[in-house]
Amino acid sequence: MPHTPRPRTRRVTSAMLASAVSVCLIAASAPAPAVPLGIGDRLFPHLGNPGYDVASYDLAFTYPGANNKPLTAVTTINAQAKGRLDRINLDFAHGIVRSVDVNGEPASFTGAGEDLVVTPEAPVSRGTPMRITVRHTSDPVSAKGQDSGWVRTEDGLVMANQADAAHLVFPCNDHPSDKAIFTIHVTAPDGYTAVANGRPAGADREGRATTWTYRTEHPMATELAQVSIGRSSVLHRTGPRGLPVRDVVPTKDRKRLEPWLAKTPGQIAWMERRVGPYPFETYGLLVAQAQTGFELETQTLSLFERELFTRSTNPKWYVESIMVHELSHQWFGDSVSPRTWSDLWLNEGHATWYEALYAEETAHRPMEPRMKEAYEASDSWRATGGPPAAPKGPEPGQKISIFRPNVYDGAALALYALRQEIGRPVFERLERAWVALHQDGTASTADFEQLASALSGRDLSRFFKAWLYGEKTPPMPGHPDWKSGQATK
Repeated sequence: MPHTPRPRTRRVTSAMLASAVSVCLIAASAPAPAVPLGIGDRLFPHLGNPGYDVASYDLAFTYPGANNKPLTAVTTINAQAKGRLDRINLDFAHGIVRSVDVNGEPASFTGAGEDLVVTPEAPVSRGTPMRITVRHTSDPVSAKGQDSGWVRTEDGLVMANQADAAHLVFPCNDHPSDKAIFTIHVTAPDGYTAVANGRPAGADREGRATTWTYRTEHPMATELAQVSIGRSSVLHRTGPRGLPVRDVVPTKDRKRLEPWLAKTPGQIAWMERRVGPYPFETYGLLVAQAQTGFELETQTLSLFERELFTRSTNPKWYVESIMVHELSHQWFGDSVSPRTWSDLWLNEGHATWYEALYAEETAHRPMEPRMKEAYEASDSWRATGGPPAAPKGPEPGQKISIFRPNVYDGAALALYALRQEIGRPVFERLERAWVALHQDGTASTADFEQLASALSGRDLSRFFKAWLYGEKTPPMPGHPDWKSGQATK
């Protein structure tokens, strides 16, 4: 029997990242009513903010030693105004703001929807650099007792900001189209280890606490930020071409998890043979003692449930393929980020594709039966969640419900159809060219269509319109006998 993938509870846990809680602001009065803004994303129209580009974030968190109490935090944003700004809207919806400075001068601020609206003393001119410093709290417990961007573990905290929960942790421009460099400082009491995206840049001990600093070398979307605070061990190994690989695991489980962690360098090498060099400065697994219901591709440090590796019913090949799913996101989704949330299929479809390809090549789990099964279910997935590149919006109060089967196996099915249509050699060139051309940037479905047409020497617009936007699943090239609508798996 072909393997039926685990339901996508990796993302779709109703308790996770539910509707944002209104921010509590201790604010100076604003001169006129403030309004929330957004960049008009089709799925999350009020997220992101027009008027500026963020170059870098500097985040400083102080952990109080308990994961049910707010962290003291300072967020510093370096950005450039794209036009005259009388006000600056930041996404922030769960914490207490104590003060805001713009370019070193105190600024007034207030809340509007899920925005923190800042009014500098003088308008910011077009092209002017801005340094915005917000002193605030970062609360790991929402007002309704639901999880937010922070996930509480047995011994501390980790982050899970996808799709739109980074602004429940720190003020930001919370949309993947505005990527930036991150520096992250975490101060934690003795006995705790703090790890974040990027590479370590120092650990300063003072009294009974240590401040750990990490910096990314490549721009990152806010949804991919990661901070781990726990009684953890950091394990080091070397990947292809000398790549530093570090894993963060509960200290008590380091020996038990080692056989799984040792597979990562080989998995990176496998991906590099297919799509080119690993795109970042480091990689590793963050194994959390938490019931998240999902794994998450946070940049350079993918988040995994401990239970994935310790549940005895999980077949070895299945666990390894899930590891490759999150690893492949470092190319597809992290290095090349979606221009809009409707381009999510480019992330999840590719990650599912390489998950399936790895299982086929290393565990004798043929891809074709899996794709045939997906084809049978495809019409029902499209009816429920929309076509892969035009997904339906999130369910009320469940913003991560955009992560439906239509953007996982449904999108991988479209990639399978593309390989059938243009042939394996051209498809493989397309994959390598895609990640090389858009490294460290953002890209859209239209960009993928344009590149595929150029490399194949054919106008593929009709193919993509049918497979990515059609209400019904088109005929599968090379498999005229496949039928959709016969299953609802």
